[in-house]
Amino acid sequence: MDLHQLRCFLAVADELHFGRAARRLEMLPSALSRDIRLLETSLGTRLLVRTTRNVMLSQDGAAFVDDARALVTRADALAAEVRERGRRRARSPVRIGAIDTAAAGLVPALLRDFRELHASAAVQLVEDKTIRLVPKILSGRLDIAFIRPPERLDKRIELMMLFHETPVVAMPSRHRLAGRRRLSIEALAGEPMIVPDRSSRPHSHDLTIKLFERAGLRPNLSQIAEEKQTIVNLVAAGLGLAIVPRRASGLGVAGVRFVPLASRETAGLDLLPMAAAWLRNSRDPLRDELLALLRLPRYAAGA
Repeated sequence: MDLHQLRCFLAVADELHFGRAARRLEMLPSALSRDIRLLETSLGTRLLVRTTRNVMLSQDGAAFVDDARALVTRADALAAEVRERGRRRARSPVRIGAIDTAAAGLVPALLRDFRELHASAAVQLVEDKTIRLVPKILSGRLDIAFIRPPERLDKRIELMMLFHETPVVAMPSRHRLAGRRRLSIEALAGEPMIVPDRSSRPHSHDLTIKLFERAGLRPNLSQIAEEKQTIVNLVAAGLGLAIVPRRASGLGVAGVRFVPLASRETAGLDLLPMAAAWLRNSRDPLRDELLALLRLPRYAAGA
């Protein structure tokens, strides 16, 4: 049953005059008459009795008018509810969580593209570690988060793998190896290494361990530090070297040089995965648009 045709019928039922009803609906009387005939055809009965001077409701029309009005009223209410939900969603921020390197590199470019689609959308960004972002997803406090996938992930969370970040070696600018274009792990043998605590940053901690193990060496772990900014500051102070994601070079700490590892060192090792995570089976159009942007080729090599 066509909602527009019902509105046409109700206007004529109220006015009992095609000309006045057409003006009320801002349409031509001929178009109004055609829509009424289509409605009557679909229902298989006459709703209006027309004479040269008068328009009256037929018996079926009089019986139908209240039901038709209830249908139109309900349809209008549903439309209003949908519009209000849309307005509320537009006013509600998109809540994004991100680990530090994602917040520094991936998220700014993503939000720039997102703003082109939704200039007025509010965005709330939370920077934290994976171990603290995952509970926020599960509790509904985040719509999406960019994390390092843990070994065991709650089945209520869905993942989209994005890329693997490239590791580099952070060292004091005056270090004897700072002039190298690329480094092998063997060149780092015996050097004091600064690593994050494994309980809070397992991927970043294991990155150093696995690279040395692959070379048949054991790292000289000289310092544990939790935050990447702290690690790079410790490097600047001359307390050791650190293997960090390439995006850490954007932290802008004076006196630190970031030297890439030789490609053979990292070949076949997926050590720094980056993934988008969200609550499985949840519905969120704005989040889904972010995910659609992440599928674009320019984000496939975000390392």
